[in-house]
Amino acid sequence: MLANPTPAIELARRLAQEFAARASEADRLGRLPAEDVRALKDSGYLGLSVPEEYGGWGLSLKECLAAQLELAQGSGSTAMVAGMQLHLFGHAREIRPWPETTFAWLCREAVQGGLFNNVASEPQLGSPSRGGLPATTAAPSADGGWIINGHKTWTTGGKHLTHMIVTARIEEDPAWLLVCQETPGVEWVETWGDSLSLRASDSHDVYFRDVAVPGEHLLQRGVTPAQAVPNAWFPLVMSTIYLGTAIAARNTVIRYALERVPTALGKPIATLPRIQRQIGEIDLALQAAQALLFEVAGAWTGEAENRQKLYPRVVTAKHLITETANEVTDKALRVAGGLSLTKSLPLERYFRDVRAGLMQPPSGDTALEIIGQHAIDQYKGTTG
Repeated sequence: MLANPTPAIELARRLAQEFAARASEADRLGRLPAEDVRALKDSGYLGLSVPEEYGGWGLSLKECLAAQLELAQGSGSTAMVAGMQLHLFGHAREIRPWPETTFAWLCREAVQGGLFNNVASEPQLGSPSRGGLPATTAAPSADGGWIINGHKTWTTGGKHLTHMIVTARIEEDPAWLLVCQETPGVEWVETWGDSLSLRASDSHDVYFRDVAVPGEHLLQRGVTPAQAVPNAWFPLVMSTIYLGTAIAARNTVIRYALERVPTALGKPIATLPRIQRQIGEIDLALQAAQALLFEVAGAWTGEAENRQKLYPRVVTAKHLITETANEVTDKALRVAGGLSLTKSLPLERYFRDVRAGLMQPPSGDTALEIIGQHAIDQYKGTTG
């Protein structure tokens, strides 16, 4: 089902095996394993989307997705942490939202072991994708720097992050500022460990209380065309987390069906046509979702015209993959029966983890409206 092996895919497979051995316990504890983070840093995986000239792998979107699809089969939570960094630098590589010297500096920090995330969501703001100014503020300080105050939610990576790109308002302008983890005034509240999905992603709340940063840590101020351009990296990288988890559910239920030998049957349940049909439905859905993912990613160039033309297909792929992952993990539970409700199998964790994809933008009605409007425009263009 997966792409031909590349060095990045082989690395992701090795890491996935390592992460899988810790994933159930990490989920039970609701805690991101420090060993997973160390392995991501030491292996160089976090530099997959960083340009080669700044020390990274310089991989394409499609190549990064293939690696992420493997990584997520080991741990969706850890793949989420890694995915946040991959999409951040992949998208920034295309649009260059910061001066080149700033971009080069951040890239080098990333390949030297930095763990990055955009820190944008807030309790009242909701999803930043819907617009609106953050309540978090940045005010000028006497020494030419900035003082940040605010509260952010769903900050994946938690205390393991070394660099946070924080959205704030300067007067009535949106702004993006770099905050390092060790800066005084950064306070974490562990809110995520008993969540429904991805419990080991450390997606906790963080408070900024009079956090002082240097003037050069103001990365950007004001809305620019760079923020308005369609972004394929975030929705597609996030999609791999849920599709990879669903593939892991498929593999788990096949293994279970081969090993499960009821005394009344005397042979594995995998020999039953009913079980084969159910697994066939699962595999068919996964093949279709993966084919669309790689088709869209392969067509993405990052150029302006390509972005506008292909973005509805990006939304289509994200929506289909999320829905497929939810359907597949549900069917996997049904194949395994009552045992799937226990911790004896990881199926209940997979079932929970993929639910997070339903909440990530573009999602739900918004996604369907984009897809529908594109279909209408296409029809009008061929008949007008």
